[in-house]
Amino acid sequence: MPIFAPVGRMFLAFLALVGRVTVFAGRTLGHMVTPPFYFRLIFKQMREIGYFSLPVVAMTTLFAGMVLALQSYSGFSRFSAESAVATVVVISMTRELGPVFAGLMVAGRVGAAIAAEIGTMRVTEQIDALVTLSTNPLKYLVVPRVYAGLLTLPVLVLIGDIIGVLGGYLVGVNKLGFNEGSYIRNTFQYLEQLDVISGLVKAAVFGFIITLMGCYHGYHSRGGAQGVGQATTNAVVSSSILILISNYIVTELFFAR
Repeated sequence: MPIFAPVGRMFLAFLALVGRVTVFAGRTLGHMVTPPFYFRLIFKQMREIGYFSLPVVAMTTLFAGMVLALQSYSGFSRFSAESAVATVVVISMTRELGPVFAGLMVAGRVGAAIAAEIGTMRVTEQIDALVTLSTNPLKYLVVPRVYAGLLTLPVLVLIGDIIGVLGGYLVGVNKLGFNEGSYIRNTFQYLEQLDVISGLVKAAVFGFIITLMGCYHGYHSRGGAQGVGQATTNAVVSSSILILISNYIVTELFFAR
């Protein structure tokens, strides 16, 4: 029926997009394990993605930990379980809030910047110039950014976890009246190594997704300035959606019983 034709076209377009992204990811992974390796570009992107994202990640996780402590205390006080606040804060930050908040913040900052930069290179034919100079654009532009995302996001998340737990500690001790020693003891009493590892694995996955989607949309942008703007928007939206989807998948793999 004609009424279903638009739905069918959208579904086929979605499948085609998934196929193109999959092929792009496969080619990128192939170039990541074959020489040459541009180490100078990798270190440069690690600074751009990691170091310059640290303030926004630190600010986000700090207030996330503070709010989490307040909300946990408000809920647990209803059945006299206030002592669990420290445990909830540290487990929530390491397992979930730290990786997700850091991933979304970096997606908004870095994913957009990568898509805009590579998209501008595409519409101004700089990528075509790389080809004429016998330089593989994927290896020169995409691989260093993906490597940087894989390596720097876990470090950002680890720092964010510490800052988020510190925020919960500040609120717990100064606002809620917890004893300093008891709060610290409760923080580490039930924290397991798997909680931290799962958060770092999520961070690496998110780093790969953010940089890959930024590079993909920028690399395939068309139509001048308007196309670059559309690529930037698509990079942020697709990265954010894939972060939430992959967050559930990784959580299921680690904690399914």
